Amino acid sequence: MTLVGNWSYPTAIRFGAGRIAELAETCRAAGIQRPMLVTDKGLASMEITTRALDILETAGLGRALFSEVDPNPNEKNVEEGLRAYRNGGFDGVVAFGGGSGLDLGKTLAFMAGQTRPLWDFEDIGDWWTRADPAGIHPIVAVPTTAGTGSEVGRAGVITNSETHEKKIIFHPKMLPAQVICDPELTVGMPKFITAGTGLDAFAHCVEAFSSPHYHPMSQGIALEGMRLVKEYLPRAYTDGADIEARANMMSAAAMGATAFQKGLGAIHALSHPIGAHYHTHHGTTNAVCMPAVLRFNRAAIEDRMGLAAAYLGIEGGYEGFCDFVDAFNASFAIPKSLTELGIANPDLATLAEAALRDPSTGGNPVAMTLENTLKLLEEIA
Repeated sequence: MTLVGNWSYPTAIRFGAGRIAELAETCRAAGIQRPMLVTDKGLASMEITTRALDILETAGLGRALFSEVDPNPNEKNVEEGLRAYRNGGFDGVVAFGGGSGLDLGKTLAFMAGQTRPLWDFEDIGDWWTRADPAGIHPIVAVPTTAGTGSEVGRAGVITNSETHEKKIIFHPKMLPAQVICDPELTVGMPKFITAGTGLDAFAHCVEAFSSPHYHPMSQGIALEGMRLVKEYLPRAYTDGADIEARANMMSAAAMGATAFQKGLGAIHALSHPIGAHYHTHHGTTNAVCMPAVLRFNRAAIEDRMGLAAAYLGIEGGYEGFCDFVDAFNASFAIPKSLTELGIANPDLATLAEAALRDPSTGGNPVAMTLENTLKLLEEIA
């Protein structure tokens, strides 16, 4: 193994219950005087969003909201959001919500001063260098779920509505300047969202831990992230008001996204096109794909997952870990197949081809080909 890597770690994070009260102060610390709060349609009228807007307004920072954000945000959402942002004369974004609100908010701040089209900045090679860094506006990220970890990420996932492909828009300056992680904001999540987002964090940690790339710091973070999900997701699912469980899940989400700079893999390579074509919940889709992908990667990860199992207190090594994942999914009523997820007769050939184009394939420990990816999808279907 060549012990070489490019490493980047998170930003300034204000972590703790009640710290949403510091939102205005956090905006000023990021250099934002006129923020636009970006969130999804479902959150727009909720009390936590109203409270955030009240804090900004009371501090003299205005009360601007953009919420035309689809569950899998696309370029049309970006275009509409940019019009609102530029017409309003804003100087920064408060990205507020789950993965969709965070990703769109970050992408709007990134695109605010760019002249090239969005797809010119897809995460391919050095395309990120095409951006004008001076045109990237500051971001404050406020997660309201505990799964995606986008608050500590340097990219946004945007769906191309014409090709039904999820594209990763990347730039180092898309990393939020300031983050507020307030577990009280996650208390109102319904059980299925608590489960789906929590298993998204787990998938990030599992794939980062499985990735063949060299990154020992990420490896350690991924391992501890798995433990936090194992211990605290059942508690958060059973009692949504359990602040200790919510806080530890919020930590696990940030840890998963920090760890996966080491690489993702087949779970995400499959779930991205499935979500883009069939509009499924991302974290839930990851959970559906995980058992088959663990078996697919066995030859490369058996020893490694045995070590993880020992750390997590799971007996039986690799097989025990796989059995745990099956039982963990079942405890949250996760579907066992795409059919159970509500996808009738999925176009497996199209999904396989799209999966191979997804950048996550590069981090999978077993090389993905059209033949073995089709077989993998057939197992999941």
